[in-house]
Parts: sequence; C-alpha cells; structure tokens
Amino acid sequence: METKKKDIRALTKDQLREFFVKQGDKAFRGNQVYEWLWQKSAYSFEDMTNISLETRQMLEDNFVINHIKVDQMQRSADGTIKNAVRLHDNLIVESVLIPTATRTTACVSSQVGCSLDCRFCATSRLKRMRNLNPDEIYDQVVAIDNESRLYHNRPLSNIVFMGMGEPLMNYNNVLKAIDKITSPEGLGMSPKRIVVSTSGVPKMIKKMADDNVKFKLAVSLHSAIDDIRTSIMPFNATFPLTDLREALQYWYAATKNRITYEYVIWDGINDQRKDAEALVEFCKFAPSKVNLIEYNPIDDGEFQQANSKVIDMYVSILEANNITVTVRRSRGKDIDAACGQLANKS
Repeated sequence: METKKKDIRALTKDQLREFFVKQGDKAFRGNQVYEWLWQKSAYSFEDMTNISLETRQMLEDNFVINHIKVDQMQRSADGTIKNAVRLHDNLIVESVLIPTATRTTACVSSQVGCSLDCRFCATSRLKRMRNLNPDEIYDQVVAIDNESRLYHNRPLSNIVFMGMGEPLMNYNNVLKAIDKITSPEGLGMSPKRIVVSTSGVPKMIKKMADDNVKFKLAVSLHSAIDDIRTSIMPFNATFPLTDLREALQYWYAATKNRITYEYVIWDGINDQRKDAEALVEFCKFAPSKVNLIEYNPIDDGEFQQANSKVIDMYVSILEANNITVTVRRSRGKDIDAACGQLANKS
C-alpha cells in the first residue's frame, strides 16, 4: 500500500533540520528548503535549484507541497481582482485584491464556507467544509502580492481577514499564517498592516489579548441592540452584546489598540435614531472607529441599503460624540467581489 506523503509545510524549520540530519545530510539543508518554501514560495521541489537533484528526488519521494492554484481571476472595472482559489483537495475559496491610490489590500479567506449564520452574507449560505491551513492562507497573500506588483506596479501593502469564514473559529491556523507573513523568513510584512475581522467570539477576543497579538482588530457589529443583532446574526443569541463588549474592554485594557467596527445600515432594520444612539453607547468604553459599509445585495432582496439621509444621520450623531466615522464604498461589485458577496459564483 502506498504511504501518504506528508505536507512539508506542516514542518517547522527545526523539524526540517532534524529530518536532514536523520537522512545523513547537514542540518543547514533544512534552512535552504525552508527558505524555498516560505520566502521564495516554491511550487515544487524542482524549483529548489541550489539543492542537488538527488536530494530533490528524496524530498519528492517523502513530501508534497500542497500549493494553491488560482483557478480563475476576474478583474473589475475599478481595478479590483477576485481569485477563485483551488485547494489541494479541490475545494474552492475566494480572495480579493482591493487597490486604491495609495495602497493595495488583500482580503483573504480563513475557512471553506463559514461557521456562522449571518443572514445578509452570501458566504454564510455555504456549509463550512473545513478550516484553511496556515500555508493555504499564506499562499493567498503571495498570489495577491504578485498580482499587485503585476497590475498595480507596487507590492501588497495591507491584509484584511474579511474573506470567507470566521477567522477566530480557525484561530491557531490564522495566527500561524500571520506569523509566517510577518516573519523576516516569510514575507516580512508589518503586523500593524494586518486586520483580523470577527463577527464577535468573546472568548477568542480575550485569547488574542492574552496572546499579545500585534495585528489590528475589527468587529462586524451591524447593530448595538441585542434583538436586532440576533435577527440578522443569529449566533448573537449565543454571544450576546454584553459578552462581546466585556471581551472588547478586556482587549483594549491589554492592548490599548483602537477598535474598528464594521457596520452596514439596512432599510427598515437598523435605520432609526435609536440604532445610531445605541451604537454610540456601545463605542464609548474605548477609542473606536466606525466604518459605515455600503451593502452589497445577495440576490433575494430581503436586505436593502438604507438611503443616504439615514447614513448622514449616523455620521452626524457619531461625529457629535467624537467617534471617528468613515463611509466606505464597496469595490468589485461587478464581479461579486464586494463585502458579503463571496460565495464561489465565479
């Protein structure tokens, strides 16, 4: 019976060094292979040109590199790029490159499907198949960095975990991926340019604080009134706003980092003055920023973007209470690449 080959990127550098010593080779060979796998993002052992043919064959016999493949790339009229990413087991996730005049941002996925049940999000309608491995998250970033250089003549500047899945439900793998992305032995990006967006898993927000993470936190909030939030994000019944706020207070006390709230205003759902005032009250415990996000329909018409007067009302109330607020226009809507639209429709 054929022995299943091990995913070589599941090994640490020390484990690779140890493997080579057991093979009767020198430990530094593990350093060389590790550099090819992470800094140089080698797709195959054949690419490792400073390693002998015999050693490359030995690696081929024992290991596999489960590299992603960009199955389809779509380019929007506004410069946004959406990748349909095929994983080694033929499952598909999506990732997006969002360009502006001053930066390019990668929006990456952390799960195939999603663990949560937000009613306004296309991804939540997909069954969660599995968590992504650290190398699968890393590969999405490498692919988008290459596209940023090719199509926008500059390296990737920012990363947001706002693609498919709830990052905090794949916590260990997300942190391992970020460690590789920020390591000098990986992509060497600053953690301050990385935002992890969560729908709000209180115990994991506290764990992030305890783990002293250096990246930024965003919370997909959408209502600061429990019954309204539960009606659009049913898991809120399990993780109510009181628990979320306590976890965020814990986060701020530990990190002193400003919290960003992502917030969509829908017609007839959270478009009243009381909704804006509840949001102000929720924000008061720590320095915060509110991103008011344009809603992107997902076909059935149940959720409709509130009109501009309602958005203006939110902005004026937040600014009157000294809360930073931005109105964020969506990008890539023509290729279903905008916020909340990722559902493998490409």
